[in-house]
Amino acid sequence: MSTLRSPCDLLEDVKEAEVVPALYFTLSVGDSEKELGDSSEKEVKSPDFFIVLKHEGQCIVTPIEEQPSETTTEKGADDASEKSFDFIMFEKSKFTEKSLCSQNEEEEALESPEEASQTENVKWTDNGKTSLESNQRESPKISTEIFQDTVGKEESSKSEEENESTDKLDKPMKTLRVQSNENISKSNNANVAQMSLKPSPSVGSSLENLELDSLLPAVRSVDSPLGSTENGAMLEEAWEGLQKSYVYYKGKPVGTLAAMDPIAEALNYNQVFIRDFVPSGLACLMRPANAGGDPEIVKNFLLKTLHLQGWEKRIDNFTLGEGVMPASFKVLYDSHRQKETLVADFGGSAIGRVAPVDSGFWWIILLRSYTKCTHDYTLSELPEVQKGMKLILNLCLSDGFDTFPTLLCADGCSMIDRRMGIYGYPIEIQALFYFALRSSRQMLKPERDGKELIERIDKRIRALSFHIQKYYWLDFTQLNNIYRYKTEEYSHTAVNKFNVIPESIPDWVFDFMPLRGGYLIGNVSPARMDFRWFLVGNCIAILSSLATPAQATAIMDLIEERWEDLIGEMPLKIVYPALEGHEWRTVTGFDPKNTRWSYHNGGSWPVLIWLLTAACIKTGRPQIAKRAIELIEQRLSKDGWPEYYDGKTGRYVGKQARKYQTWSISGYLVAKMLIENPANLPIISLEEDKRIAKPKLTRSISF
Repeated sequence: MSTLRSPCDLLEDVKEAEVVPALYFTLSVGDSEKELGDSSEKEVKSPDFFIVLKHEGQCIVTPIEEQPSETTTEKGADDASEKSFDFIMFEKSKFTEKSLCSQNEEEEALESPEEASQTENVKWTDNGKTSLESNQRESPKISTEIFQDTVGKEESSKSEEENESTDKLDKPMKTLRVQSNENISKSNNANVAQMSLKPSPSVGSSLENLELDSLLPAVRSVDSPLGSTENGAMLEEAWEGLQKSYVYYKGKPVGTLAAMDPIAEALNYNQVFIRDFVPSGLACLMRPANAGGDPEIVKNFLLKTLHLQGWEKRIDNFTLGEGVMPASFKVLYDSHRQKETLVADFGGSAIGRVAPVDSGFWWIILLRSYTKCTHDYTLSELPEVQKGMKLILNLCLSDGFDTFPTLLCADGCSMIDRRMGIYGYPIEIQALFYFALRSSRQMLKPERDGKELIERIDKRIRALSFHIQKYYWLDFTQLNNIYRYKTEEYSHTAVNKFNVIPESIPDWVFDFMPLRGGYLIGNVSPARMDFRWFLVGNCIAILSSLATPAQATAIMDLIEERWEDLIGEMPLKIVYPALEGHEWRTVTGFDPKNTRWSYHNGGSWPVLIWLLTAACIKTGRPQIAKRAIELIEQRLSKDGWPEYYDGKTGRYVGKQARKYQTWSISGYLVAKMLIENPANLPIISLEEDKRIAKPKLTRSISF
C-alpha cells in the first residue's frame, strides 16, 4: 500500500528537481491508495493549502502549515482525515458524471499552468455547501454565496516570486491531494483529464469549474438523485406527458386533460378544468418557441371557454348568472351530426353542485399572462373578450347586502371543491378576486361603460386590500392581541370588530405561530376566524401584491420556520392543520376522501410548487423554492406524477390519487422554468401599486 507524501518529502523532491510540483493526486481504493503522479515537469506556482477530497461525502481543506505530521499521513487517508482539525467539508453530491471535461480542455489547462495554480478561496456555508472563488481571475461561471470563513491567502505576483526564489525553497511546498473510494485501475494512471465540480440543477449553492489538473478520466461521479442526467430525463418525461394530455377540438389544441391514469376510472378527470389548465398554459407560454413553446393552445383555450360562458347555464330550474365560467368541459363526438361538440359543466355535475367562483378569476389572470408573454394585445381588445371580462366582474361588483369588500362564497367553490369549512370569505377566493381585479384593470378599455367599471374596480381594490391586510393578517403580536380581546363591544370605537371570542382560538395556533413570521388566515366573518393556513391564498396574495412587502417576507419566514409542517417530505400542504375527530365529522360531514392528512384535508399537492416558487422569487428567497423542488425531484416522477400525497409529512401517495396528473406535471415544469429564468416572473406576478399601498380609509389600528 502506497502512502501519502508529507510536505517534508515534497520539499526534498523540489530541492532535487529545482521545480515546484503543480498538482499531486492520491486516490484511495477502499483502505488503499494509489498515487497518480504529479506534473512536476512544469514549473508553476504552488497552492497555499492542501485540498483532500473524500468520495464518501466530505472534503478536507487545511493550510500547509497545519498539515498533520509525517507519521500521521503515513497511516492512510482515513486516519489522516480524522487527525486533521481545521477541516472544511464538501458534500459528495457535488461530483457528477458531467464533471469530467474533455481531453482538449485538459490540454488547454496544461498549456497555462499559472491559471491552475492561482489561489482559490474555499469558504464555508451554513448548509454544508461550499463555493470556490478564484482571486486571480474573473470567471462568470463560478457561483458564489455569502460565507463565513476563508482558508488560504493570495499568492504574490510572479515577479515577486522570482525575486524571492531563494526564500521559497525554505518554505514547505504545497500539494493538492484527491482521495476517492472508487476502484481505479493502475493501467489508467497515465490518463489525465480536467474535472469541473458542477452543482445539482435544483440546488442554489454551487461548485462550478473547479479545475483539478491531472485527474483520471476513469473516476466515476457520485450518483446524485438530483444529477443533471436524471433531471434532464425527468424534464423530458414531463414535457412528453404534458403534450400527450392535449385535447383537440376541430384539429386545434384547446386544453389539457386533468389526468391520464391508464388504470383508474376516468370520472371527470377526462375533462379540461379551467383551474387545472392554468399551470399547463403557463408552461406553454414560458417555454421558448424554438424549444417547443405553444402559446396558441392558450389562445384557443381562452376563446373556447369564453364561448362556453355565453351558454345558458341552468341547474334544475335555476339559471346561473350570465358571467359564470364553466368549471370544466370535454370534447365529444356526435355520431348523429357527424361532428365534435363541447360539453361544459358549470357545477351541476360537481360533487357539491357548487358553481366555481375561481374559474372566472383564473381565466382573467391567464388572459393577462398570455398578453404579457406574447405582447399580443389584439386578443384582450376583442369586443367579445372585453365583454367576457365585464360579465365576470359585474357578478362580483354588483350591489348587495354586504358590509365587507370581500366575496361571500359557498363551500366547495374553488380548488377545495368539497365540504371543508371554507364557506364565508375564504382567503383563496379573496386573493384571486384581487388578482383578477388588478389584471382586468390593465386590459379593460374605457370605451362605452368601461370607464365606469374601471372606477368601480379602483374603489374595490382599495377597500379589499385594506380589509385583507388589516383583518386577515396574523403574527405573534396580533395573536397575542386577539387572545386579550374583550367581547360584546359596540359602536365604531370597538377594537374587537368581529366579536371574536378569544376562547375560540384553537390550541394548535399557539404552538404553530413562531416569533418570526406570519400569514393570512383562512377566513374572517362575524364571530368567526378560521386560523388554518391555506397555501394558495397566501401565495396568490404575494404574487398579486395584496400582501404588503413586509407581510410577504413574514410569510416566507413562516414557511422556513415551519418547514416540516408545511413542506414535509413532499411539497406542499394545501391546508394546515388537518381536521380530525369530532371537528372532521361536523365540518366535512364524514367525508371519506377528506380524512385527516389526505386530499384537501392536509394533503400534499405537488402542483402547488409553481405558486411557491413564484412567491419565493418575488420575495427574494429562491433558496426556499430550490429546496422544495429538490424534494419533488426525488420522488414525483418515480411515483408516476400523482395528484396528491397523504400523511402528515406527505410520505405516501394519496389513496385515491390519480397517476399522471397533468397539473402535477405542468406545475413542476413552471417551477423549473421560473427558477432557471426568473425573468418569467412578470408573466404571473403584479408589482405593488403605490396608489393603493396606503389606503385613505380610517379605522382602528388595533385590529
